[in-house]
Parts: sequence; C-alpha cells; structure tokens
Amino acid sequence: MSTDKEDLDIDDESAAPEEFASDTPVEAAKTNLSKRRTIDNLLEERRLQKQLADYDFDL
Repeated sequence: MSTDKEDLDIDDESAAPEEFASDTPVEAAKTNLSKRRTIDNLLEERRLQKQLADYDFDL
C-alpha cells in the first residue's frame, strides 16, 4: 500500500505545477513589465522636474 500512496503523491505533485506553470509566468511577466514601465515613467518625471527646478532662467 505504501507504494500506491507514493505513486499517487508523485503523480499529483508532477501534474499540479505543470498546470499552473503555463499560465502564471505569462501573467507575472506582463504585470512585472507594467510595474517596471510605471516606475520608469515616475523616475523620468522626477528627473525632468529636478532639471527644470535647477535650470537657471536668468541667462
């Protein structure tokens, strides 16, 4: 009986990650890319605002 349980455990473990592995990385990659673009845009805006604040308008 222990052999049957071990076989079932191995089968269940190997089947479950494959089902989720195909869907999860695609959505995670899209989410991470979206977050990265948002962060890049905010950093660019801060950089430009700092340059504008430091600019000497009295040339």
